[in-house]
Amino acid sequence: MDLDAYTRAHETDWVRLEALSRQSRMTGAQVDELVRLYQATATDLSMVRSGAPDARTVMRLSQVLTRARTRLTGAHAPVWSEVARFFVVSLPSALYMIRWWIVSVMVSFVSVGFAVGWYLYENQDLLASVISPAEQESYVNDAFAQYYDPGAGFAAQVWTNNAWVAAQCVAFGITGVLVVYVLFSNALGVGVIGAVMATHGELGLFFELILPHGMLELTAVFVAAAAGLRIFWAWLAPGPRPRSQALAATGRSLFTVVLGLVVVLGVSGLIEGFVTGSALPSWAKLTIGAAALAGFWTYVLTLGRAGFRAGSTGDLEPDRAGYAVATAA
Repeated sequence: MDLDAYTRAHETDWVRLEALSRQSRMTGAQVDELVRLYQATATDLSMVRSGAPDARTVMRLSQVLTRARTRLTGAHAPVWSEVARFFVVSLPSALYMIRWWIVSVMVSFVSVGFAVGWYLYENQDLLASVISPAEQESYVNDAFAQYYDPGAGFAAQVWTNNAWVAAQCVAFGITGVLVVYVLFSNALGVGVIGAVMATHGELGLFFELILPHGMLELTAVFVAAAAGLRIFWAWLAPGPRPRSQALAATGRSLFTVVLGLVVVLGVSGLIEGFVTGSALPSWAKLTIGAAALAGFWTYVLTLGRAGFRAGSTGDLEPDRAGYAVATAA
């Protein structure tokens, strides 16, 4: 890109936008013009950053856009519109971007859990060294089923616990190793419990009490782990961007995912608190759990694909993301 020629072609719009941003009062036509110029200048900023990253020009346009956004605050869409955009565009787009990371984490977790459970089931001496036969009896006959005590208090407890696990995956994401450790330890625990229940002929009860909420709950953990590992990957392989910029952009996008997980974990907590341990028949519990999981993936693959194709990544808009030092391509 010829930056001088590009600047000459758009200089009039930039100056006009800055002038409008400084006016104390505007007519309706001027507000419309301000909005149009703001959108055009945001596109110009993106073009300059990618095609001719001149620090002075980038800084200038960032400042003009910031001033224009401040001027438009009084005429912004209501808060509910911003919230709607978050759930309809930003969140599903961010989830869609890491969909294959989520699937990879899910396959790894299930494989480890199944392998551990099967190996312990086939090696009873080893299982007995992990959990004594007396402890197994007590767990199968009392502790496992009694853990799922229906009610709001239990739902809140479940939400807090799951939110903590998810938070660890994201917080430790930059390390990579700690995310794998959290996943492995949880998969190991599921495998051990499954082996104990299968040994005592209660594998059906195990799945009845795990799957209704677990399908969505574990998916939320997989999403958190995928987000954490994606941050690690941005640090390890930042691509053409400086490592700090890659981490910042990825972190902002995945913070959107973290906010969304609050809702996902809330839904799984409600299912675990009010459905899993309820008197509903098994088929009804499993149907509710499967419907919740299907709803999640439908949300990601439909709205997420649409938002992603429209250019959304879950990151902040360029002028909200803050100034980044321009670097040559």
